[in-house]
Amino acid sequence: MSQNFEKYFTKAIEDLKSENRYREFVDIARICGEFPFAINKKNGKKIVVWCSNDYLGMGQNPQAILQAKKALEDYGVGSGGTRNISGNNSPILDLEKTVATLHKKECGLVFSSGYVANDGAIQALVKIIPDLILFSDAKNHASIIAGVKNSGAKKHVFRHNDLNHLEELLKNYSLSQPKLIIFESVYSMDGDFGKIVEIVEIAKKYQALTYIDEVHAVGLYGDHGAGLTETLSIQNDIDIIQGTFAKGFGAVGGYIASSKIIIDAIRSYASPFIFSTSMPPCIAVASKANIEHLTKSKIEREILFTNVAQVKKRLLENKINIFENNSHIVSVRVGDAKKAKIISQKLLEDFNIYVQHINYPTVAKGDERLRITPSALHNQKMIDDLISALTQIIKEVL
Repeated sequence: MSQNFEKYFTKAIEDLKSENRYREFVDIARICGEFPFAINKKNGKKIVVWCSNDYLGMGQNPQAILQAKKALEDYGVGSGGTRNISGNNSPILDLEKTVATLHKKECGLVFSSGYVANDGAIQALVKIIPDLILFSDAKNHASIIAGVKNSGAKKHVFRHNDLNHLEELLKNYSLSQPKLIIFESVYSMDGDFGKIVEIVEIAKKYQALTYIDEVHAVGLYGDHGAGLTETLSIQNDIDIIQGTFAKGFGAVGGYIASSKIIIDAIRSYASPFIFSTSMPPCIAVASKANIEHLTKSKIEREILFTNVAQVKKRLLENKINIFENNSHIVSVRVGDAKKAKIISQKLLEDFNIYVQHINYPTVAKGDERLRITPSALHNQKMIDDLISALTQIIKEVL
């Protein structure tokens, strides 16, 4: 490579390091059957992971693993192609029926990731509906922001959870103007809930379509793990529900659920879906097994929220500043990129506790934090050790 080009890459990395935004990946090895334990590959020590999205430990569900092994033997490693060219298979079709049933929708559509599901579905909707105007919450995930940007549609970003601002924007258009409101149920960084019921009411008033991202809620909320829309009994009032298999369901991949005609249209127009190799059958059957388990079992959710309540209570008792919310996400305010990194490093190096620090651009500059995610498999000793270590380090660093 010419040095004329190399200097740009060097400067880009130097800029990140100077702003304490350079991301260093922690090399860990998960231990199947022992989550949330893992091995820190740097020193070989066993650590406790406190920042995984495998909230319910379903990544090690024995039944899912057994079915995935059988699918490997039956189908092989990959799917063999895109859905349109040889990559369609019964496990994916069965998984799509499962997510449709979960969300009380006619059809489901599986994507390679939750990010691709948002990006692809939003782009497709803009292709399908002439002059569609998008209304997106200011704290929507990067995948939604990408979908909105890549669609090229006219957009309005309303202040986070600000219903008055949303309505002010909608009032500028006639009822006949095609509109889509995009929002989330659980916002991943602050852990607050979207104002789902109120947004649905506004959408009906202004005849807008609704699109909700439930990635941090599916598996965890609702009697059957269908998310906050199930908790609120409002699934039928949402036009498109997007979710993931990568968090509460412990696998990988994303999906949307909606009416038959909407799904048929999106699968026909969403370029990221059309041109991506389909999900491997072994992952599809494992995801289906985990969904089916969580539709019947509540114990994982009950233990998770017991642990969440205790962690929040103990942090507040030790005067550690956390974001106020009613969800499972525990965000500790730091407000400084360098200090957030130091706290994370000390937890890992001195206490064998892994909590990833979160910096810009995931959050705004000055809003850096530690994002703690209790799981259904953390025990009392792990909680005690976390609180003790974090309290000690925060007193030293902040």
